[in-house]
Amino acid sequence: MHLLEALAAHVAYDEEEARALEQIRAFVAEERRCFDRTLPAGHVTGSAWVLDHGRRYVLLTHHRKLDLWLQLGGHAENEDDVAAVASREALEESGLARIELVSEAIFDVDVHAIPARGDEPFHLHYDVRLCFLGDRRARLRASSESREIAWFALGAVAGLKTDASVLRMVRKSADRRFG
Repeated sequence: MHLLEALAAHVAYDEEEARALEQIRAFVAEERRCFDRTLPAGHVTGSAWVLDHGRRYVLLTHHRKLDLWLQLGGHAENEDDVAAVASREALEESGLARIELVSEAIFDVDVHAIPARGDEPFHLHYDVRLCFLGDRRARLRASSESREIAWFALGAVAGLKTDASVLRMVRKSADRRFG
């Protein structure tokens, strides 16, 4: 499986990401339906860390349900090409006409809990993130899943309501070994 090979090649940035990487590797190796959104325990998701061409700004969405500023991304819907999933979701959620994949190598991984809501039970997202470049001058259009979408200087992200994994990706973006 291509994803298992990519996960094996990925180097975790810190201990938190190393734990997530091991969880995702085990989940993908053991669960043949890992890309299926209906799997009760959880599923693989694909996210896009979209930087501007100067790599000084990042495109984030203010997620309506979670009330956090996060990277773009979403469900694989049984698609096993995580880069394609991340690209599709980023385009749908941003209104951008195109983004450019920086590398097929995984940029970051995270495992996070999704609280129960309505008919959807508590479950885990095994999130695989790839880095993309986008045009900061292009017009944006937030999807219904977002309250807002905006570009932020990397140094300003720490002042937003976000999570630790987003802050890790900011640090990685400044560290040329990871971009």
